[in-house]
Amino acid sequence: MTTLPRWSLPIGARQVPGIGLCLVITGLACLLERMEGMVLGRVWLETLNLALLAGLAFRAMHVPGPVWMPGIRCCSRTLLNVAIVLLGTSFSIDTVFSVGPWVLVAVAGVVAFSLVFTCCIGRMMGLDTRQTLLVACGNSICGNSAIMAAAPVIRAGERDIGVTITFTAAGGLVIVIGIPLLRPFLDMSDMAQGALAGLTVYAVPQVVAAAAPFGAGAIHMGMLVKLVRVLMLGPVCVILSILSVRPETGRDKHGKRPYALTRLVPWYITGFMAMMTVRSLHLIPAMAVGPINTTAAVLTVLAMAALGLSVDIRSVLRTGRPLALTVMLSLCGLLGISLLVVTAAFRG
Repeated sequence: MTTLPRWSLPIGARQVPGIGLCLVITGLACLLERMEGMVLGRVWLETLNLALLAGLAFRAMHVPGPVWMPGIRCCSRTLLNVAIVLLGTSFSIDTVFSVGPWVLVAVAGVVAFSLVFTCCIGRMMGLDTRQTLLVACGNSICGNSAIMAAAPVIRAGERDIGVTITFTAAGGLVIVIGIPLLRPFLDMSDMAQGALAGLTVYAVPQVVAAAAPFGAGAIHMGMLVKLVRVLMLGPVCVILSILSVRPETGRDKHGKRPYALTRLVPWYITGFMAMMTVRSLHLIPAMAVGPINTTAAVLTVLAMAALGLSVDIRSVLRTGRPLALTVMLSLCGLLGISLLVVTAAFRG
């Protein structure tokens, strides 16, 4: 009689230990964010990044065994996709078009330039194609959310996701700190500074932090620009989905090259767009939007903790130079094109 391993549990219960571990790390990340605000007076690293770092630290000290892995995979994949769908309720098509056509055109142009520029830099640095695309989406659009949304489309692994988020989060923090320091050297109005923050900083709370020194108007402008930039995620993921449908490298038994059967648009991107449409049609009660967004935020943090638990930081540090250079040069290119666009838009 075969003895089952002690971690063998009913299918529905196998995820419980790993999900519980991710919940513990999420709670720790929330506590660390609160302590950060109390000590530093401002939150520089949000819960998302702290959960990733906490997961990385835990993995460095103790590699999770087989009993934990089903729940960790559930958080980093299934729950993440659900969170992406729920995030669609945060956006309204009416709000996007209310900011004016110049904002739409400018943001789309900056995002397109940054995507192409980053891909070129990644190729020059010898960075893996999947990681290059993750960096491009993260820096160009909305950081963690863009990386995690694009990853399944391009079939990126958990290690690629976690490593890329770690490096882009560090680069994003440099941008947050650097924008206010650039003020003496830039002849820009407060509104222009807010637009610059919205075009370059990838996390919404960090946009507020970067624009706050320039006043409430700068914060409002930064958030509007950031909103339009985030909405570029949908079209970019659809394009990546279409480009990812290509012949596989192997051949079948008849000598014919099989073709991937990947759907053009992943279900979570379709769900995201559907939820945004439902929100725009005012079919979601206003009182439900807050709880839905909170649920999406919690699920995303759980996914970040799971990604941290899936990454071996030692191997990252051994192979991180091409990625670090790609992230740094990508951000330089994004900042440069954003300065040109903002200067032209707010001239006079």
